[in-house]
Amino acid sequence: MLEAQTLTPADLCMVLLVTEEPADRPMPTLTLAEIPAVIHEAVGLGIPSVKLFAEFLQRDATGEVSVSPNSLMARAVSECKSAAPDLAVMTETCLCSYTADGVCYLTNRDGKPDVRRTIEVTARQAVAHAEAGADVVGPASMVLGTVAGARKALDQSGHDEVSVMPHVIFWSSLYDDFRRTMGATPQAGTNREFQINPGKAEQFIDTALRMEEAGADMILLEPAQFTADVLATLRGVTRAPLFPFSVSGEYRSLTWIDPESGQRDVRLLIELFTMLKRAGANGNVTYAALDRARQLT
Repeated sequence: MLEAQTLTPADLCMVLLVTEEPADRPMPTLTLAEIPAVIHEAVGLGIPSVKLFAEFLQRDATGEVSVSPNSLMARAVSECKSAAPDLAVMTETCLCSYTADGVCYLTNRDGKPDVRRTIEVTARQAVAHAEAGADVVGPASMVLGTVAGARKALDQSGHDEVSVMPHVIFWSSLYDDFRRTMGATPQAGTNREFQINPGKAEQFIDTALRMEEAGADMILLEPAQFTADVLATLRGVTRAPLFPFSVSGEYRSLTWIDPESGQRDVRLLIELFTMLKRAGANGNVTYAALDRARQLT
């Protein structure tokens, strides 16, 4: 059996799905008012960072609502920083929660990806999140150019200290629970326009390296359980911190509530990340951070 003792809470980044109102959905969510208590517990357990996703009920074809200083994401960042100023707050800069059709990019009149406008609006998102207090922004659409766009916009707006951590994504049904929870399912069905076929490891590695060249300070790899081989290869060719993301389907399939204790059993996720850390991971982004930190301490 893999030794969980090699892990500590400092290896964990806690994922929070923030909604305007209390919600009964496939994945756990919380409201702004619930953030401080969760953050205080996380910090007390030694978790150093949080990764935020936020829904938005107002949607359109431009994604303009995503750059508002009053967006739910901006308010969630502020709540986290107010609760724990030294906590590293990471965000997602994407459009699937803001566009009417639920895709991660803007489209032109023909319904095709509009790369230029996607880069522009997600760069403005990055600045809006930085101004709210974010330490790390996360281009997640897999549209090449969004990393360079975010880095340029942050530097030009005086936020050169804010890091950029793009998502490099194998397509998978493991995201379905997140999509249903956050209203981010494309109307046309599972959209794989820019995500990478899981059989194409070389493309994944090449994309990650291209993003690093474009200005990425660190790389998010997802889904975590599919990334051991590409993680190990990347560890040998880059010094950028690498963070596998244990996505919603991994949380749902690899954890369960123990009927005797009433606690969530996360041993399989601990074993998974033990292996990923051995392969070169610098940390693990996970929905089960609190449960794992409680067990590790």
